[in-house]
Amino acid sequence: MTEQETIAVREFWKQACANIAGAPDTVPEAWAFGATPDHADGLLALVLDGTKTGTASSFWDYEWTGDPLPAVGEYSIILDARNRPRAVIEIVEVAVVPFSAVTEQHAHSEGEGDRTLASWREIHERYWRLHSENPRGFEADMPVVCEQFRLVYREPVD
Repeated sequence: MTEQETIAVREFWKQACANIAGAPDTVPEAWAFGATPDHADGLLALVLDGTKTGTASSFWDYEWTGDPLPAVGEYSIILDARNRPRAVIEIVEVAVVPFSAVTEQHAHSEGEGDRTLASWREIHERYWRLHSENPRGFEADMPVVCEQFRLVYREPVD
């Protein structure tokens, strides 16, 4: 992120804190969904309209990068494709399960495709084959970090 983008994130967090009871002063991580600008904006739109309340990540990517796993109660600032802060989500549930054990309910919560488990599996297998941060990529029994979240703040609409 550029210095200007970082300043915009901090300012956005200040606005959000005024509307989120008990929000910490520390600015949470800011990130965009997906691997492409179109994907980022498409998934953000699903969050903003209330369709997307879940997400999934490769556990192996967390191991590879050394990033900590998400935890219940954490906030994230969601960026659009141009790195502009647009929303704040709060994690309400985290589970690590094998790819084959991801539930229909979780697949539906992610809001993608036709929201079925079959669609979820196809979309995520393709994503992890193409965009994994770790060299293992995708395997049918890979551990998946399934998160449920709630939208707690969004950019004010004029």
